[in-house]
Amino acid sequence: MRDTAVSLLQELTEAHSVPGHEDEVRAIFVDELAECGELATDRNGSVFCETGSDGPRVMVAGHMDEVGFLVQNITPDGFIQFVAVGGWWEHNLLAQRVEILTRSGNKILGVIASRPPHFLPDNQRRQVMHIDQMFIDVGAENRRQAVDELGISLGDPIAPCSAFTPMAREDYFMAKAFDNRVGMAGVIQAGQILTQSMHPNRLILCGTVQEEVGLRGAKTAANFAMPDVAIVLEGPPADDAPGFSRAESQGRLGGGVQIRMFDPTAIANPRLARLAIDTARDAGIPHQVTVRRSGGTDAGSFHLANHGIPSIVLGVPARYIHSHNAMIDVNDHLHMVSLVIALVRRLDQETVDGLSAYL
Repeated sequence: MRDTAVSLLQELTEAHSVPGHEDEVRAIFVDELAECGELATDRNGSVFCETGSDGPRVMVAGHMDEVGFLVQNITPDGFIQFVAVGGWWEHNLLAQRVEILTRSGNKILGVIASRPPHFLPDNQRRQVMHIDQMFIDVGAENRRQAVDELGISLGDPIAPCSAFTPMAREDYFMAKAFDNRVGMAGVIQAGQILTQSMHPNRLILCGTVQEEVGLRGAKTAANFAMPDVAIVLEGPPADDAPGFSRAESQGRLGGGVQIRMFDPTAIANPRLARLAIDTARDAGIPHQVTVRRSGGTDAGSFHLANHGIPSIVLGVPARYIHSHNAMIDVNDHLHMVSLVIALVRRLDQETVDGLSAYL
């Protein structure tokens, strides 16, 4: 399963899929799961694969989008001004490569321009430049060349350009978009394994759109699929690098799958959270429990949808997310897949009914 995971993670992380433009990741989802069940999409572009027996409707979902940008303007001298789609820290941007996906399907390489320090007074060197002041250089001589020859248009999506790369330490990998391509890889891998065996439910595998701009896709995905329970797979931020307390870390690389109890957008269904923890313990799956002061996931939309959907978030901690280069231990990903499979197999009708039996 490890080699399959690494290959799939490479394909997914190198895909170009910023919010509202998730076509490349959706195509991978469809290609990988076409033989596993019934495929469908909602009108916003979230994608579904349903499989399995009668019983409760169990959704395993990840979001397909990554933080990126859109072309906001093209200057007369051919430089690209842009807006962010998703949360960026401007410190991470200058001198980084990006790809602009044009309407014809071509990818135009560019760089977020930075002024050499020779041209900066001391006070400017210490300031953080706002995105409104930045521009992308694609090598165009003027606006006409950028538009007519390169095919760039206003609104074109822009993604970070960063290759999937194995680290010197075995099982460590660096790439863009581990948030949330680890989740999408988990949905696909768990789904492929579960469809080859018995599970006491109707399994709904899902890739949502536009999570990074307000959990938008999960809202319509919940209405479309009508799940009874939702397992959300994520690539949450690790907290084991310098600047964090190692003793207080709840998202350590190599610590196992993360089971999230709380963040400001969602409180995990307590019974489902306990079942996830017990399942991990019973199966000997390394795991780490987390309570987060910030951030959010699609569970923020799922748990409020319809009449309420019991939800839990499982994650693969990743260092330096929302940048061009994040890092994971692939073993955490494999532990997440194992926990998803074991948890889904426990979600029969009686168990799911018990998650929300309050009277």
